[in-house]
Amino acid sequence: MVRVPFPRTDPNDVTAPPVLDTIGGTPMISLQHLTRPTDAAVVVKLERCNPGGSVKDRPAWHIVRKAEEDGLLRPGGTVIESSSGNFGISLAMIGAARGYRVIIIVDPKATATNLAMLHAFGAEVIVVDEQDDTGSYHKTRIALANRLHREIPGSFRPDQCFNPLNAQAHHRDTAAELVDQAGPGLAAVVATVSTGGQLGGISRYLREHAPEVHVAGVDAIGSTVFGGESHAYLIPGVGLGWTPTNLDDLSRLDSVYKVSDEDAFLACRVLARSEGVLVGGSTGAALCVALRLARRHGADRSVALLAADSGERYLHTIYDDDWLRGHGLSPDTSPAELLRRVDRLVPYSTHPAGTANYRPELAGELGSPHAPADGHRPAATTRPRP
Repeated sequence: MVRVPFPRTDPNDVTAPPVLDTIGGTPMISLQHLTRPTDAAVVVKLERCNPGGSVKDRPAWHIVRKAEEDGLLRPGGTVIESSSGNFGISLAMIGAARGYRVIIIVDPKATATNLAMLHAFGAEVIVVDEQDDTGSYHKTRIALANRLHREIPGSFRPDQCFNPLNAQAHHRDTAAELVDQAGPGLAAVVATVSTGGQLGGISRYLREHAPEVHVAGVDAIGSTVFGGESHAYLIPGVGLGWTPTNLDDLSRLDSVYKVSDEDAFLACRVLARSEGVLVGGSTGAALCVALRLARRHGADRSVALLAADSGERYLHTIYDDDWLRGHGLSPDTSPAELLRRVDRLVPYSTHPAGTANYRPELAGELGSPHAPADGHRPAATTRPRP
């Protein structure tokens, strides 16, 4: 057989986009085995298809690009951020592509896989081991990142917790894509909350463009984004000790749910074995709520959620039987058990505005470059609904 050599192309004629231009435009799939014929369809937007592997590529690139446009980040500059997970990995990927030094402040909860990914992209990693007054590490991480930003010339702080561009990225792109892909039968959207960008941006878009769609926020039991008692939890990618300012109006939400570690991890494991979709812990929590809402709506409707990242980052935790047992959790993979738990799931609140736990002084106390000068408190009161 005669082999025809592949024609060499002129490098100047290459039309493939650079890596950062591939952020967004992620696919949506429908689940086939975890809903009943009378349920609404559950559709999942796969954010792992972004080049950095998670939904955090969107706000990270939006914030960095705006900083470049405004002259806040110049060639050879330094990006400093507090993140033990996906946002830090996204910034490390972007830094490698754009030629920036990247310093990421993490805590002991950062997984070995996430640390390896940060190092693979060339990021410098600093581990904070001092807990804050909530028993977490968020405040001590943020305070150190802000101090380093003040000390290192030419540095830039994306500041995902307090930067409003975080929510803007999801309002402009993520939400518009999701609504377009889900189509006219969309009944509900489920989004998890950590720094508030995803839920804040999506909820604002839906209230402006699809006000009839039910918006459900999801958090971990033990987090106090929506108030309640603070204690340790294991679900990665969710939770704070306060309501983030990127989630600036809780009345845009129709309901909020708090999901246990075991329920979230069970949902992840069932999804992998029943649908062939490998996701992280926050997506497992969102799936529990999406399946619950699917039972409320008819077969001609749909419930959408974001799969924030891939379960490959959690193979040695969520998908490891011994790790689960070591934390007193069941390694169950039974769809029937998941659906029994889903049927028992009830909203933490159907009046989210009443759960606000804003700390308007916190940004200033931690030295955030985005601290409001007047200590403005975001809206939290009920407003008329369509």
